[in-house]
Amino acid sequence: MNRNKARGTAWESAIVDYLTANGATQTERRALCGTNDRGDIAGIPGLVIEAKNEKRIDLAGYVTEAEQERVNDGARIGLAWVKRRGKTSPGDAYVVMTGANLLRLLVDAGYIREPAPVVAEPWPPCAVCGKPSTTADGIVGAHLCDNNDCLTAAYDKAYEARAEVA
Repeated sequence: MNRNKARGTAWESAIVDYLTANGATQTERRALCGTNDRGDIAGIPGLVIEAKNEKRIDLAGYVTEAEQERVNDGARIGLAWVKRRGKTSPGDAYVVMTGANLLRLLVDAGYIREPAPVVAEPWPPCAVCGKPSTTADGIVGAHLCDNNDCLTAAYDKAYEARAEVA
């Protein structure tokens, strides 16, 4: 086994030992899976852990890798557990994840409620022809046609409505 691989294996084992000592007794190192990798540490349902012990830290790369492994595994949360230089305990290491993963973790832990899905509000249909609107230029229900007939008609209707009020 080469030196880098040995360092990585030792770091994975240290994380497993740390998790086991803190109550996650089912954790274990995972076998390599190639392109369909599902993380380095298994045993916590819904969680993928990618362990990293490298001289040069690449947070963006680690988060991308952990997210891909989360998808491969079908897990809810993916994270990278990165060894901190000069420290030996996984408790002193960096743990990085996407903001979306953090929200899922907070929801699962009961700290926050599941956010409601964001649904874009559709514009009302065109007041002239009834087609779905595609612009919000201050004329309610207007949309851009190829020849601008509806937009022109909508402006005319808005102008007439303002004239009647005045």
